[in-house]
Amino acid sequence: MIAFINNRPVLQIGPYQVIDYDTAWLDDALRRAAVAADHENFPFIEEIRCGIVLYLETKCPLRLLQLDDLFARLRKMLVKIGCQPIAEKLVPLAPPVTVSLVRAAMDAGNGFELAFFETLRSALADLRSAGAEEIRFVGLRQCVLLLRGTQQWNKGCESLLQEIQASIAAWDHDQAAVSRPLRLLLDA
Repeated sequence: MIAFINNRPVLQIGPYQVIDYDTAWLDDALRRAAVAADHENFPFIEEIRCGIVLYLETKCPLRLLQLDDLFARLRKMLVKIGCQPIAEKLVPLAPPVTVSLVRAAMDAGNGFELAFFETLRSALADLRSAGAEEIRFVGLRQCVLLLRGTQQWNKGCESLLQEIQASIAAWDHDQAAVSRPLRLLLDA
């Protein structure tokens, strides 16, 4: 038997799954929708979030729930309680997502940095379009070693490390200029 954290289903966000998540992002999504619907002082955000959490923990029959499906249910709930304007402005927002750069490096293959950067760019675009605003990248050093095909850190590894960091920072900067803020975090 598989145990789920807080008995909540796994959330599918684009091609990624999030197992352990809090619910603060639901408050943010509801607050943004309320502001967009000119209801800045909407008093029921906490109650609605609690209702969604109760549904996820006790009533949801699914073990894997698409983020879009969760937000469709949330919209229906808002309409049912008479909050149609807020439901219309509700935009999917994902909980923080963790992405393994090691996995991207393995998918690209040893020595295929160009394929890695394309995989990374595609993953970022997929996550962004799915509603992710906070993305944590893990396994950076192992990723570089895999791409360089070595077990010892060297100058080439350091150069590739800086290139990956610069690429992620540039993508973050480009996205911040055209849409909602994005928070990209790199862990070694």
